[in-house]
Parts: sequence; C-alpha cells; structure tokens
Amino acid sequence: MHVTLVHVHVRPDSLAAFIEATRANHEASVKEPGNRRFDVLQDPSEPTHFILYEAYATAEDAMAHKQTAHYAIWRDAVASMMAEPRQGVPMQALFPAG
Repeated sequence: MHVTLVHVHVRPDSLAAFIEATRANHEASVKEPGNRRFDVLQDPSEPTHFILYEAYATAEDAMAHKQTAHYAIWRDAVASMMAEPRQGVPMQALFPAG
C-alpha cells in the first residue's frame, strides 16, 4: 500500500473555504480505483493545520490521483489559502498489509 501524509497549513481567513474544497476532493478521491483511504484530519489544538491521509493500493494509483480533474480543481482552489507550501510525507504501511 502507498501512503502519504500531506501536511497543510491554512490561512485563518480561509478555513471554511479550504474545508469545503477539500470535502469535494475527498468525496471524489474515495471513488478512485485503487483508493484505500482518503481521510481529512484537522488538528484540534491548531485548527489551521490539516493532515490528508492518502492511501492507495499502488504508487501508480497514487500518481493517477494527481491526474484527475477533481485533484486539479482542489489544487488550484486551495493554492492561495495555504499559509505555506503543503508537505507530502511518504509512509510505509505495515498494517493492514496491502
């Protein structure tokens, strides 16, 4: 399984718009072939910090996600909402396997 934790720091004045744009991306992403999870997490102690937990069956499935129309719409919509560039951290999934 191919897992990435994407850390996003959002400008405080963009919270509601970011959440709405990310909800739409989540709803489409979970329907993609190869998608295992696409969780959107908000840090309760720092509400402008989000983690997107993206799990795909393969690295190819994860790359295909970045070619979708919904990803491009999300990427472009939230670019100006970020307080700093988002950071994707690849992780090795141990359990569950595959």
